[in-house]
Amino acid sequence: MGLRPGRCYRYSAKSRKKAGAKSHRKKAVRQRSYSRIAIKVPRKNYIGAAPALKIRQFNMGNPIPKYDLVADLTVKDSFDLRDNAIESARTSINRHLVKTLGKDGFFMKVRVYPSNLLRENKQAQGAGADRVSQGMSLSFGIPIARSARVRNGQTIFSVLCKKGQETIVKDSLLRAKARFPCDVKVVFHTNVKSIGTLPSKLIEEKVAEKKEEKTEEGTTTEAGATGTTTGKTPTTGTGKTPAAGTTTGKTTTTEKTDAKKEEKKK
Repeated sequence: MGLRPGRCYRYSAKSRKKAGAKSHRKKAVRQRSYSRIAIKVPRKNYIGAAPALKIRQFNMGNPIPKYDLVADLTVKDSFDLRDNAIESARTSINRHLVKTLGKDGFFMKVRVYPSNLLRENKQAQGAGADRVSQGMSLSFGIPIARSARVRNGQTIFSVLCKKGQETIVKDSLLRAKARFPCDVKVVFHTNVKSIGTLPSKLIEEKVAEKKEEKTEEGTTTEAGATGTTTGKTPTTGTGKTPAAGTTTGKTTTTEKTDAKKEEKKK
């Protein structure tokens, strides 16, 4: 069995039954699942532990250059977006941007964080399995994944680029359409500050890489200048060449074998 459908985790207007008077009729509002994790009082947890986050990276590319345009990938529906869908779209977009623009020709940022927890109750198959399938009251299930509660028009990815790169960035961002359960669109604007703060650690790493490249270039040029041969004979540790008839004072392997043979004969 694959992933459970999204209707298991939300209420829609079509699925709710209209029963009772108008005053007692509840509105068909999308409700949020119980995901309380109490750090100081663990007894009040609705969920024992949270699953690991599948998004490996939120900032990609080079944030140091000055960019002119911002490309936002927005969704056209309100739903729960799973973290594995975000990671799949991120890898495909990043791979295409690196191939076309290079690893330092853009900057991409993930604008959502999957903080909602998805749970499933164990379902037993076969006859006489009512105890497991029905469960007890307030059985919140076992957490299986994370999701981000996305609203209509919210941005999922933002890419900083330069003028003239609109078609490449748009084609790469539209690759997320096959990973998301809704329609998406790409919007371009010039408000670079809307992307938020740039990552300081990534900027420090890029600056350190540039310094290392400069030092490597300087050492290679110096080695090329001083790479001429002198034509002199190698010297020993004292700075003098060994004499022709001198011995080092160490016994050779042949002398050792001869001494062992004589001992055996005796």
